[in-house]
Parts: sequence; C-alpha cells; structure tokens
Amino acid sequence: MARTPGTDSKSPQALLHVLCSKITGLKDDALSPYFKLALTTLGSTITSPVESTEFEVAEKIKKKLVALKREKDAAKFAELHRKLQAQDLVKNRWSLLYLLHKLGDDRGARGKHGGSRYGYSSHFMPALATHGATSTPAGNQQHTAITTPMYGSTLGSSGMTSGISSIGTGHSSDPSIPHASLPPGALTTPFHSELWTRRTPASKLLKTVERSNRTGYFSKSSNNTTVATAVSRSKTWTDSGEEVSELVLLREIVYVFQGIQGKYLLYDAAHNTYKVDPKAKISKSVRRILAKLMECGWLYTKVRKYADSRSTDRAFGLVGQSFCSALHLELTEYYRLIAVLDAQLQQEEDAGMVDASSSLTLRRLAVWSSDPLVRLKTLAALVDVCQGKKGGSLASVIHSYTQHGDPTIQALVRHTLMLVSQPIFSTILRWIYDGELEDTYHEFFVASDPTVKDERLWHEKYSLRKSMIPSFLQPEMARKILLTGKSINFLRQVCQDRATMRNREVVKKSQTTQVESIFSSSLDGVFSAMIDTVYRETSTHLLDILQNKYKFMEHLTAMRRYLLLGQGDFIRHLMDLLEEDLAKPAGTLFLHNLTGILETAIRATNAQYDDQDILKRLDVRLLEVSPGDTGWDVFSLHYHVDGPIRTVFSPEAMISYLRVFNFLWRAKRMEYILSSIWKDQMQDSRLVLVIRELHSPLHVCHAISGEMVHFVQQVQYYVNYEVLESSWTDFLKIIGEAEDLDVIIAAHDDFLERVTVRSLLDPLSTNILRQLRTIYDLIVKFQSIQSAFYLAANDEVDARARYKKDISERQKQGEWGLTDNDEQAEEARRSHFCSTYIPKINSQLRLLHESYLSQVCQFLLMLTSHNDVSLRFLSFRLDFNEHYRKKNPDVLSPATWSKAKRRTQPLAVAT
Repeated sequence: MARTPGTDSKSPQALLHVLCSKITGLKDDALSPYFKLALTTLGSTITSPVESTEFEVAEKIKKKLVALKREKDAAKFAELHRKLQAQDLVKNRWSLLYLLHKLGDDRGARGKHGGSRYGYSSHFMPALATHGATSTPAGNQQHTAITTPMYGSTLGSSGMTSGISSIGTGHSSDPSIPHASLPPGALTTPFHSELWTRRTPASKLLKTVERSNRTGYFSKSSNNTTVATAVSRSKTWTDSGEEVSELVLLREIVYVFQGIQGKYLLYDAAHNTYKVDPKAKISKSVRRILAKLMECGWLYTKVRKYADSRSTDRAFGLVGQSFCSALHLELTEYYRLIAVLDAQLQQEEDAGMVDASSSLTLRRLAVWSSDPLVRLKTLAALVDVCQGKKGGSLASVIHSYTQHGDPTIQALVRHTLMLVSQPIFSTILRWIYDGELEDTYHEFFVASDPTVKDERLWHEKYSLRKSMIPSFLQPEMARKILLTGKSINFLRQVCQDRATMRNREVVKKSQTTQVESIFSSSLDGVFSAMIDTVYRETSTHLLDILQNKYKFMEHLTAMRRYLLLGQGDFIRHLMDLLEEDLAKPAGTLFLHNLTGILETAIRATNAQYDDQDILKRLDVRLLEVSPGDTGWDVFSLHYHVDGPIRTVFSPEAMISYLRVFNFLWRAKRMEYILSSIWKDQMQDSRLVLVIRELHSPLHVCHAISGEMVHFVQQVQYYVNYEVLESSWTDFLKIIGEAEDLDVIIAAHDDFLERVTVRSLLDPLSTNILRQLRTIYDLIVKFQSIQSAFYLAANDEVDARARYKKDISERQKQGEWGLTDNDEQAEEARRSHFCSTYIPKINSQLRLLHESYLSQVCQFLLMLTSHNDVSLRFLSFRLDFNEHYRKKNPDVLSPATWSKAKRRTQPLAVAT
C-alpha cells in the first residue's frame, strides 16, 4: 500500500492523490499504482518530443481519439476543453492535458503488450469524459513544457521516494513509459521571476563567482558519494555511447551563461552562436532546452562586449558612458543569478543524498532563467539600436522602447533611460541656471561656437543640434532651454549685467532634482514648470535691460522717423536745403557739407527735441557713384548702432533699412518735383495767357502733371499707409506681447521683409521696380521740358512787353512808334516762335505723354501678376476711373486678371 500523502491537504502530493482518485474512482490500494505512475511522470525527465503548447496537446488527444474510432469522445473532449479554457481558476492547463495524454499512451502500450506490466488496468481514459473538466484553485496562467512551475514545485520526499521504489526496474525496460530521472539535492532557496533583482553582498557574490569558475564538471574521486550519486541517477556519455549526464550539462550551461564554451556546448564563431556538439548523445528534447538556455549566454556575451568596448571610448560621451554603466549594472544582477546557480550546483555535488523533488534540473533552470532571458533580450535590442548613436540621439532611441506593453520590460527600459538621461538633465540645469555649457564630445542638443565674437553671440554662437534633441523633449521646450542659457550669456558678455536676476527665489523654488521628470509623463508637469519659470524670468529680465538701460524702443522709433521718413517736417526741410547740392553731379559732393546741412535741418525742425544720443547717431552716407549719377542718386541717411541693440539692428537689417530709405527717398523726391511743377504752373500761367499760341502746350502740361500727381500720390499713399503704417502697427503689437528677444528679432525681420517685398525691393519684383523708376525718370524729364518751355514762353512775353514799351516811349517823345523795319523784324520773330518753337514743344510734350502712358500701362500689367494682394489692389486704384484701360484695353481686363491668377497659383502652392 502506498504511503498516504502528508497531512497537509494543500501539498502537491495530496492534490495529486485527490486528482487520481477523482479520475479513476478508485480508493486506497487500488489507487496506489496510478498514484505512483503519476508521481513518476511528474518527476521524470522526458526524452520524447514534448508538445510545447496547450493547443498542440489538445489536438494530439483529439487525433488519438479519432484514430481509435471514438469520434464522439473526440467531440466531447473538444467541448470540455472549451469549457476548461473558459474557467479563470484553472492553472497549468497544458500540464493537465499533457498528463492525460501520457496516461492515454500508457494504456495503448499495455494493450499492445497484452496487458499491464504493473498488474493494473487503466481507468484514466474512460473517465476522461466525466472528470476532464476538473479545476483546481489556482491562477489563470499558461506555461509551456519548459516553463511550467509543476517541474519546479517542491514535492515531499517521503511520498516521492516510496512511489519510485515500488516501481522498480521494470519501468525503465518499457519503451512506452517515459524514463524517470530524478536529480538529487534540494534547493535551499526557491527561484522565481524576480531572482535577478535580488540583492546579495558584493563580497559573497565575488567569492561565489570565483568558486564557480574554479569548479570543474564534477569531482573525479571514485570514493566521492556525490559522483556516485550523479552517475547512478544520470550516466555520463562515454565511448560506449551512453547519454551525457544532466549534471554535466548543468555545469556547462553555467559556463555558457558566462560566455565560456564547454565540452559539449560549443561556440561557433563562424555563425556567432552557441550550439550543442552534434556528436554528443543528447536527446532531442534536452537539446531544445539547451538551445533556449544557451541564448542567455549569447545575449550576455553580446551585451558585455558592447559595454566593455564602449566603456573605454571617451568619444562616446557622458551619455554613452551612462548607458554602459546601466548595462554593467544590469549584468551585475545577472552575475548574482550565476553565482546562486553555481552555489546550488556545488551544494548538490557536495551533498551525499539525493532529493529528487528539489534538485536543480534543466527544466527548472529554464523556468528560472526565463525572466533573465527577457531582460537580456531587451538589453541586446537596445545595444543593436544604439549602434552609432550618442548623446541625445542615443537617449531618443532608448526612450522609444519605453512604450512597451510588458510592465517588466518597460520598468527595465525606464530605469536604463533614467541613468542615460542623468548627464543630459545635469547639463540642462547648469545651462538654464548658470549659462554654463560643458559639451566636450558634442552630445548635448545645444551647440556652441567659441570662435564667434560677442557682437554676434545671439545670432551665431549658440544653436540647436536637432539630431541631438531627445524625443521626450518637445521642440518648443528645447527652444526655451536654448534661449534661457543664451539670455544669461548675453546679459553677462554683451550687456555687462552682473546683477542678480529678478525673482530669483521663484526660480530656485521651481528647481527639481528628479531626473525621471524629464521623460516621465506622470512627472511631466514638474520639468515643464521648471523650464517655463526659468525661461520666463530670464527673458523678462533681459527685455527690461534692453528697454530701460539701452533704450531699445527709442532707437526703434528713431529708425521709423528718420530712415523710414516718418518725420515729415524734417524730411521736407532737408529736401529744401539739399535741392541745390543734390542737383549737382555726384562726384562733386562733399560729405562734410551734407553733414552740416543735416544739422541745420535738425535744428530748424521738431527733430531738435529728440534725445541727443539718438541725434548723434544720425549721419549722412553717400552710396557708390556710377557714371551720370546726381546727388539725388547717392544721398542717404545712416543711423549708427552698437552695443546690445546691434543684436536687433544687425548689419543685414541696416542694409534693408538703407534700401527702403532709397526707395522712399526717390518717391519723396517725385512728390517734391511735382510740387515744384505745380508751383511753377501757378506762377507762370498768368504771364503766358497773353499769348494765344501757348494755350495748347499749357493745357498739355497741366494734363500731364495732373496724371503724374495722381500716380505719385497713389503710390505714396500705398507706401505710407498700406506698407509702413500697417506693418509698423503689427510690429509694435508683437513687441508688446513678446516673451523673449528671439520673438522681437523675428518680428523685426518680418517687418523689414514685409516692407521690402511690398516696396518692390525683393528679387521677384526687380522688373516692376525698374519700370517704376522709368516712370520716375519721365517725371524728372517732364520737369526739365516744362522748365525750358516756361523759360522760352517768359522770354517771348518779355520780348513782346519790351516791344510795346519801346513803342510807348517813342510815342511819348513825339516820334513814330514803329518803323517798317521794326515791324517786319517783330513779325519775323513772332512768326519764328510760333512756327518753330510751339510745334517743337508740342511734339516733345506729346512724345513724353505717350511714353508716360505706355510705361504706366506696362507697370499696371506687371502689378496684376504680382503675388502680393496689396500690390494688385494698387493697380486697381491707379486706374480707378479706367482712364488707362481706355488707352490700353489689356489693362485690368478679365483676361489679364485670369492670366495673372494662373501665373500666381503655382507660386502660391510652392510657397
């Protein structure tokens, strides 16, 4: 009679005894053979192929029932299996199905040999339909043949030993029954999935690892009881072809775990893998277990080689070294596993007794190494994707693995990322609080160029390395970090401001030392709040310094008033003073004379009330002289900038101001010329009305000047209101809401860009600007023609007045007023004037008018095809009464507009 399981009803033996009783329906002595067979099966080393999944075992059972002509039982089994899967309290369904499957095989073997070798008949399969759905109170966790905890559970030695001893040697002679090989020894500490994270003293760990490296496969002493026990339970493979001992394979697996090949587990350098010696006599199922176990060694070798090789590479940077340190830290936990395994093997080799229920086996080792295997796979994956990466780019790659569904892997990657992010976090803190940047190996996302001078510090010295921005930092946050440190250096080096930053207590209060806050979503608000606070206070302090100490707004207003002709009385008076000098050839001008005229204009207008520092910066500049240029073509005003404000008013920006000034100055000159033309017409028209022949050219002059005045006034209105005033208003609004200096610089550049484009100074408007200057040249030419005409007309009026005066004086003296010769000479002169000069001036005015109309129509056609809506609307205003359209039907016609629309659509898409 078999020994009754222990009094503990929860022990594995008691549960197995209850299961056998329910399946067979037998009691006491009749149940003993079945209970012994179940114990033997559960503790055996399976040498036949093992179905690795629950599905495979279930399918094999159904096929076996179908082969036995039991289709109804197969259908019934499928239904019971479906119900079993629906139960959430059933644990290890694979083990249960596999047990039933093997018991069914035993029954088939007994039928083949004519009866049971053990003297009992099987009741497992007939009772399957009744008791197959029996459940046990356990968790709903599935395991494969290698990872099932059933092989790692501690069974009572008394029940197991009695069961094995009662079977005898007959079991091993039956080829249909799995061979039972129960390893000796007992585990002092059960292994579980958290073994890797268990902590042991470092000194004990090193001693254990050294002892495992010194220990051989097993002791060769013939008197050693451990060797005798090992040989009795598992024979060593010899020349006679016997199977390799499991203890030997366990020892070699421990070596492979450390990246060292053994006698039977070899390293194939050609294929970079570990393999089992094909000549060794090892069963197929054991080879499968060994293949899975050797993967740990291969992964360990891969991770260790990467960490060792990169640890000595200084160019890898601080982030890379932190990654290597994280790898070494994880490998240290892996070494603890190896140390405990080696201690367990050494204990079993030194023990003189065999405890099959708790000894170390390949299956148990496969279960215990499953968690380290997953961790090593994760580390190896990180090593693969981090090849060639460093700095923020390396942190980005690691961060991408935190989005993993497995909490264990996610925790491992997050811990690694926390160590890797430590140098980045420390560099960010030094940068945003002190403006210090130590980036020897160019791994931080803020780059510095030490060759840049202080005057270009803001624009060129510091920049973002986009490839090094970690993926857990948003681009806007990276920009704020860059601006914060850059503002601190700008204040110190350019503004020479060493004062304590405003609201320093608020800034310090926002500081955090939690490294994980830089990438953790749960702590996202902490890091963002710190960056926002420091950025806001630093930028506000910088803007206050520029506004109050360096008078940024005063300088900006001076640019608008003088370089953009916003101070009307000053510009008008300056033109009056410069008219005579600028009419001369450009080569005859002297800079000191023009500077004196500028100072006179300042003292005579409201400009004299401006700040003296601003007036000192205003100066005259002469452009490069070309052949035929007059003073109007080369004269320009200039505003000197230096210090911190030069960051906003950069040399490029001052060039844009110069170009806009020349455009506005030329348009202002046209207005000035037309004003002079109108004044001449008002003064001289009364004088020439006495000559009837002058009425026609006078009318033409008035008509031409009226068209020119309308054109110039519309252009001036467009430039002053739609270009300058609207852009200036938007610019001031942005400055009032600006949070940092970069916003002001960008708004200033955008302001100049809008003014430049709408003033036809961009490359796309070169032809239109050339056409406008041609029209301006015609206005200047018209002034010269009209001036010559009025000069000749006044000479004719004066001649006729002298002729009448001579007649009057002669009559007063009692003489004849006219002689025949005088009358003939006067008629000849008048006839020559009317027949020669009047047609000539009429011809000049007609040609000028026709040319002017042609150029204006061409200008309007060009405007209709421009991308800017305001310029297209300018063409509509210039021909509001369709005067030019009557002269040229193509101007503003629907066909022209549609053509312009087709021409602008591709540009709009490209933009």
